[in-house]
Amino acid sequence: MEPVTTLALDAMGSDHGVTATVGGAAALSLEQGAPRVLLVGDREEIARALDAVEHEPSRLEIVHTPAFVPMDADPRRALGERPDASICRAAAAVASGEADALVSAGNTGAVILAIARVFPRLPGVSRCALGAVYPTERRRGPKDDPFSLILDAGLTVEVGPEDLVGFAVMGSAYSACISRNARPRVALLANGTEAGKGTPAIKAAHRRLAELEGIDFIGNVEGVDIPKGTADVVVTDGHTGNIVLKMLEGVAETVARLGRYAMRANLAYKAGLLLLSPALKKLRRVTDWEQYGGAPILGFEHLCIKAHGRSSERAVKNALKVARKAVETHLVDEIRRGVSPDG
Repeated sequence: MEPVTTLALDAMGSDHGVTATVGGAAALSLEQGAPRVLLVGDREEIARALDAVEHEPSRLEIVHTPAFVPMDADPRRALGERPDASICRAAAAVASGEADALVSAGNTGAVILAIARVFPRLPGVSRCALGAVYPTERRRGPKDDPFSLILDAGLTVEVGPEDLVGFAVMGSAYSACISRNARPRVALLANGTEAGKGTPAIKAAHRRLAELEGIDFIGNVEGVDIPKGTADVVVTDGHTGNIVLKMLEGVAETVARLGRYAMRANLAYKAGLLLLSPALKKLRRVTDWEQYGGAPILGFEHLCIKAHGRSSERAVKNALKVARKAVETHLVDEIRRGVSPDG
């Protein structure tokens, strides 16, 4: 019998508190083949949240610690003042082997600092990367997956060619394991599709990736190609990646606000929206980031899935499912083979 996957969930790390995190874990516990989840946080708060929802008690365990890192706290100072915070206890559970992977929707800086203190870096990884999942037009592939991965999304601001190559290898492995895409298309984000475009680091990385076996490198892509899904994995530095993601989020929110305004404006606008309703419903399904749940922090010996701070119960549940899949498809081993200096 296969061992049951165990996940450590930072139950206190969320804009919505334990309601979303515990609710997501509880919903997952009812599914066949659900993983075991350690709910790390304040015992009384977690117990109250569990009492309010249906769940399978045998698949959930509370690991008590009353401290947590607020979303608006300075990460380094907060961890110094709260060494027993829920994110630290959850990371320690994974580092010690008590759990197989970590999931958190908490303060991103605190999550990164907490795991960096106890998760060793994989041999051959020069820089770790924070991935982010973004919606795209539906693409070819076994799952017709409407999501792609961009990395780095804010962890490493300045990168060299070797860092970008490492991101490409890690991102390709992640896409292959999670999206079940045997040949993920990998691209560098640049200011032109020509091989000679981009910064010196991008140009050098382009030359190396073009010669690297095992990676389906399709060259450079521009910003306009991201929502099209031209590539399954888009590689860039953390500064650029973070700006791109915030821009994409802003565009989506603006479209939603315009739609609400149109509904209130006048009868003609309402009639037009009703005619567009089927297309708008399809657009909402395609751009629904909650169905993916979370994105990875790659490059460590252990797995961490970072969910959005405003994650709902559904998003937390799906982030846990992504973490379980990453464990059960041996993602870390796949990355280790790809980045090994001897590989």
